[in-house]
Amino acid sequence: MLTHRPTFRWIQNLMKEMNTEIACIRLGNVHVIPVTCPTIAREFLRKQDATFASRPNSITTSLISRGYLTTTLVPFGEQWKKMRRIVSNDLLSTTTHQRLENKRVEEADNLVFYIYNKCKNNVNDNVCLVNVRYVAQHYSCNVIKKLIFSTRYFGEGKKDGGPGREEEEHVDSIFTMLKYIYDFSVSDYVPFLRGLDLDGHEGKVKKALEIVEKYHDPIIEQRIKERNNGSKIDGEDFLDILISLKDANNNPMLTTQEIKAQITELMMAAMDNPTNAFEWGLGEMINQPKLLQRAVEELDTVVGKERLVQESDIPKLNYIKACAREAFRLHPIVPFNVPHVSLKDTIVGNYLIPKGSHILLSRQELGRNPKVWNDEPLKFKPERHLINKSDVVLTDQDLNLISFSTGRRGCPGFMLGTTMTVMLFARLLHAFTWIAPPNVSHINLAESSHDISLAHPPLALAKPRLPPELYNK
Repeated sequence: MLTHRPTFRWIQNLMKEMNTEIACIRLGNVHVIPVTCPTIAREFLRKQDATFASRPNSITTSLISRGYLTTTLVPFGEQWKKMRRIVSNDLLSTTTHQRLENKRVEEADNLVFYIYNKCKNNVNDNVCLVNVRYVAQHYSCNVIKKLIFSTRYFGEGKKDGGPGREEEEHVDSIFTMLKYIYDFSVSDYVPFLRGLDLDGHEGKVKKALEIVEKYHDPIIEQRIKERNNGSKIDGEDFLDILISLKDANNNPMLTTQEIKAQITELMMAAMDNPTNAFEWGLGEMINQPKLLQRAVEELDTVVGKERLVQESDIPKLNYIKACAREAFRLHPIVPFNVPHVSLKDTIVGNYLIPKGSHILLSRQELGRNPKVWNDEPLKFKPERHLINKSDVVLTDQDLNLISFSTGRRGCPGFMLGTTMTVMLFARLLHAFTWIAPPNVSHINLAESSHDISLAHPPLALAKPRLPPELYNK
């Protein structure tokens, strides 16, 4: 793996050379099974979902989950069952989602306010150059931070609504950890090399995790102390919910370490998908102005220009949702899903899958499979998702694309992820006109050589298009 970097591209190229949609690659002691065919993927995650319901042990996931105390990253077992039930039923239920809507809307308002302030400071032409990745990352972080901690800032922040030094350090660290969760580390496949940190993953994750814990842990510890003193009201945010949970004997259901670990995982899980989808989607739409025009026309028809977009508008914004879904299809956040691990020997599609195999569903190749997406699969065409005229959803149960993971180990936060993504698209497309920067004919959509994100954070010119009073807080 050290000689085939990035490893995911080597796997993709190997499968193309073999002309196959499923393969078995031996990495150290592990059988790695990449899959690019939706039919085969459905057999793994539908017909035999229970067999592939575990996760691998790895240096990165062990560190981030504090020894496998969380939901997404934990191997199959009682701990996963307990945490999955809590996250699904108590944190990410429809009831909690509706109750905390005001926190999400507050951050959507702040996003618009922040960009408007940047434009207003440019007195001459009332436009501003926006780092799209920067604003999308901080919006996503602000939303989940508000849901978890009821705060936007770890420090003082900025008067214009932008992040301060503390927020920038926190976000950078979260995205560092996300990068290495999805990467291939040599020591995960050759266990006796653990401790040598040959590819540097362990050291980078430890450093990033220390920074994240520096901001999270004091808040969590103080809140637990307040709860024990009887001075904290229950149910204000995710942290309060986790602290207030009791078992059958009226004892705390979760330890402090479980709460800390789950908070970090929730923070990470909420940030990458909306950010990546929007920066790719906006770049594609600026490069195809007719798509951008159609999106804005839908917003003006559904919402008008006398108010800002609200979450209640989302069901009617099918073209906006189609743009987000198309971004997920063509430009997923990572090449492969977090691996599913087989709990026993089994047969899938006439292939023997040994116990302990790592199943890698290729988000990128599933979304671009020409047998499924036969109408210019490499072109950004949101209208392909409007064919049946039904309500557009960002998930796909048939695994023709993967936006949020599905199956027994599926993403319990798909409702929150959908809301955050659509509101990010809708608020910014409705409140501002977007074009390429001066002296630039189009947004550069070159893929990074290290992963499948954009090689460079996209820059775009924003100009307010609604009445000025709507931007005032």
